[in-house]
Amino acid sequence: VSTQSTWGLNTAKRLSRTMDEQYDAIVLGTGMTECVLSGLLSMKGLKVLHMDRNPYYGGECASLNLEQLYAKFNKGPPPADLGKSHQFNVDLTPKLLMANGNLVKILRKTVSDRYSMEFLLIEGSYIVRGGKIHKVPATDKEALTSALMGIFEKRRCAKFLSYVQDYDPAEPKTQKGYDLNTMTFKELVTKYDLESATVDFLGTAVALELTDEFLKKPALPTVKKLQLYEESATMYQQGKSPYVYPMYGLSDIPQAFARLCAVHGGTYMLHKNVDKIHMEDGVFAGVESEGQVAKAPMVVGDPTYFADKVRKTGQVVRCICLLDHPIPNISDNSKSCQIILPGKETKRAHDSYIVCVSGIHKVCPDGLYLAIVSATVETTPEKDIAHGLSLLGTIKEKFMAVYDQFEPLADGTKDKCFISKSLDATSTFETCGEDILDLYQRITGTPYTSD
Repeated sequence: VSTQSTWGLNTAKRLSRTMDEQYDAIVLGTGMTECVLSGLLSMKGLKVLHMDRNPYYGGECASLNLEQLYAKFNKGPPPADLGKSHQFNVDLTPKLLMANGNLVKILRKTVSDRYSMEFLLIEGSYIVRGGKIHKVPATDKEALTSALMGIFEKRRCAKFLSYVQDYDPAEPKTQKGYDLNTMTFKELVTKYDLESATVDFLGTAVALELTDEFLKKPALPTVKKLQLYEESATMYQQGKSPYVYPMYGLSDIPQAFARLCAVHGGTYMLHKNVDKIHMEDGVFAGVESEGQVAKAPMVVGDPTYFADKVRKTGQVVRCICLLDHPIPNISDNSKSCQIILPGKETKRAHDSYIVCVSGIHKVCPDGLYLAIVSATVETTPEKDIAHGLSLLGTIKEKFMAVYDQFEPLADGTKDKCFISKSLDATSTFETCGEDILDLYQRITGTPYTSD
């Protein structure tokens, strides 16, 4: 409580400062990507101004209490039997963190210890096959007990995963003569006689590939993703899944990086509209708000601030579901899990995702569960999440929203407008982490290292 109170006072002081100053960088929006970058840039010694039109931190990653949730979706006052409003921290865009992924590595190096952030292991990772929910095997030992494969395929898969776990680009003896920089992933799995169904779930649920294009590309990037899954899944003794989730919801992460930026001299202005973006000779020069102009040689921001510099790539539907029971047909009645519904299973072009968290994460009262179904919109939002909703059992309440997806038209190196991508339908922050690292390198000219 004292940390939050101090943060509030320090922020209030910073908000009172005038905009009419010269900065090294201006950041627009307080979503996950923007807050992480503002923290990293301020640590690098840059003088940062961080603005958001909203009166709260987090953007799409904001967490709401129960009253805020019902108000946002125009559902009136919440029922009294659900519990007290402050017991809920409902993420608008719930995503899991890979335990050894890029974003967690950044967190470890910068804010997790400084602000005593706590994370819990997600209890299980699953995939739907033939209408049934199956545990995703990540290691050679798990492959031998998986119900996804027959007895002979289990052995072939275990042998393949053993090769993946041992593979080291710097050690030729681990490579078995395969050059993964030239050999495609399809050629690699053919060496192990893996069935197409096995390759599908390895690509979809373990490597987290978004399309089948990885089969035609060099195998090394996908092998590294398989290794990351295994490393994350075995990082802790429980070994139930490779994913972690923060206590009290996701919004503490962007807020932690906002604190980090403030500690290093950053200035924050919430509830501050951007009236105009100033360009000089096609290069960013500053932002104007309420007659004041803040100048800087570059800007970082989410796509909603740059209507003429982004293109719409599609839509994502997310449906927050309040349950009073764990998701049915999961053998251990997990209080938290991820479920992937492959596009081939649901006759869709894209996969669909379910994330379930509960009272153990302090996001709702004990005995309740929050399950969120997300999908790329292909037909209608309702149809596109129907398969996911059907797996949840009885639903007490639903909150559905559709979000437009954008990506920048240019990389920002010429006009100095470095624009992030919208958060996608996937259930993890892996694509977001890739965007953060890519933006950081474009902005600073050097790659970020979490060593």
